[in-house]
Amino acid sequence: MDKIKEIVIVGGSGFGREVLWLIERINKKKFCWKVVGFIDDVVKKGTLINEISVIGSINDLKAKSEKMAVVCAIGSVTTRKTVIEKLKKNQKLYYPNLIDPSVSYSKYIKMGEGNIICAGTILTTNIELGDFNILNLSCTVGHDVKIKNFVTVYPGVNISGNVKVGAESELGTGTKIIQGKQIGDQVIVGAGAVVVADLTEAGTYIGVPAKQLL
Repeated sequence: MDKIKEIVIVGGSGFGREVLWLIERINKKKFCWKVVGFIDDVVKKGTLINEISVIGSINDLKAKSEKMAVVCAIGSVTTRKTVIEKLKKNQKLYYPNLIDPSVSYSKYIKMGEGNIICAGTILTTNIELGDFNILNLSCTVGHDVKIKNFVTVYPGVNISGNVKVGAESELGTGTKIIQGKQIGDQVIVGAGAVVVADLTEAGTYIGVPAKQLL
């Protein structure tokens, strides 16, 4: 029998509750995660969030002496990166990839650590994901896509084949990216935008077609 592993969820906001639900869905297929609690710097210790307690702050987690799985449920890429950089100082902490049971993906997927892939998402083939990315509900990712680190892909995004997405970028809800385009580092694409050209310069892009806000 496989050992049940303990895990904490960093971030007690809406997405943290969605990640708790994701873990519950994984456990319905095969019980493997015991959620020890939420970690949050704002919500008071002892507060119940969907029947799970807030057990401490980032500093409390950083000081833990026992091995512990961590999932960082923070949508903001800059905040997520800052938190992970702090936690990485504790080598007892590790970061599993959490994939909803409904996700469809081929065996030809390369993935780093700490990724969260939510319900209804489809990844086809020969895709590379770095570390600490979030692919939210009902996204599609085509063949040969490469996504670097600390990227947030919001619900309903369609990424066509051969697209490259740079680090610390955010793709807003309903974004569509046609095949072969490149998204640079620290690019924010607004909800509903359609990307038909490379977006290589850091900044915010909106509209159909997507254009940079100046």
